[in-house]
Amino acid sequence: MKNKPALSLYWKCQIIGWSAAAFYWMLVSFESPRFIWFLAVLYFIGDLLIYIPLTHLYRNISLRYGWQKLEPRKLLVRIVPAVMVLGFAFLVLTWSKNYLLRYWFEPGFSESFGHNFQDHRLGIFMAGIRLMAIWVLAYYGYHYAQREVNAIKESSRLAIIAKDAEFNNLAAQLNPHFFFNSLNSIKALMIENPRAARRAIDLLSDLIRTSLYSRDTVFISLKEEMALVGDYLELENIRFEERLKTSVEMDDRLSGKLVLPLSVQTLVENAIKHGIAQRKEGGLIKIRIGEENGKLVVSVENPGTLSDEATKGLGLKNLRERLSLQFGEKASFRIVQKNSENVSATFHIPLI
Repeated sequence: MKNKPALSLYWKCQIIGWSAAAFYWMLVSFESPRFIWFLAVLYFIGDLLIYIPLTHLYRNISLRYGWQKLEPRKLLVRIVPAVMVLGFAFLVLTWSKNYLLRYWFEPGFSESFGHNFQDHRLGIFMAGIRLMAIWVLAYYGYHYAQREVNAIKESSRLAIIAKDAEFNNLAAQLNPHFFFNSLNSIKALMIENPRAARRAIDLLSDLIRTSLYSRDTVFISLKEEMALVGDYLELENIRFEERLKTSVEMDDRLSGKLVLPLSVQTLVENAIKHGIAQRKEGGLIKIRIGEENGKLVVSVENPGTLSDEATKGLGLKNLRERLSLQFGEKASFRIVQKNSENVSATFHIPLI
């Protein structure tokens, strides 16, 4: 069996709204000494049979000419006279209904047609103006709100698309940057130590394979990222030998948490490039990963002095933008001169 279509929101509002108005008028008339239940029920039914078709007719005219799509100023020029016309129609229909029902069903009613109209026309007309103005404003208010909601949704959708495009562009920039730096390391080994260069090529192949497989992935686990960092450090260790020493402190409970690909590696690469490589004696790279105030904290410390070149390089600039795009104000990054001998780069991201 086919399911019957559910009553639309428009029809629900029409039925409920006019039923509430008709019921209110019934309660008001209940205080009258001439109140008759049978006549009150007929008034209630008559109100629904008159006002719902009247407002529905107006809705169809509005849809036909696209008034609900107009800007407020152009719409106002149309709805002011429309409310006047609806108010006049309300007057004619309401007075006709009331007079005929009283004439047919109210005992002892003998007021003349013209006299009755003269007594009630102004009050009914003003009531019609108020009711129709409320109905029209509610109708266009709903359409205006829907347009705003749809506009916000579309704006959000476009913002997400732009954000993803920018994020992918940053990732596309980051991979060549990483690869070229690695190739430079291998080039330095080709003459001095061919055997070490071959091992470096094997490591770089693994790094490239891992990077290519995860390039469409927004997040990877901290365990995977640290495995990548380990391969990279081994690659650089072939180049720097005893000059490069490393220390890793990480809470094992955090290994399943997610980070941006190449985020920790970027800090390590920057520490080696602007710290170890600049010092004849080399030094120690300290990697610390922990949790603080519900956030993942990654810190990489290297010997050296902070310089503009170290803070404004492509790798760190790229990382800052990726953190901002993905986490907004929930992420932070800073690189500082920790003391006279060491520089520390740290980022905080939400635990996920």
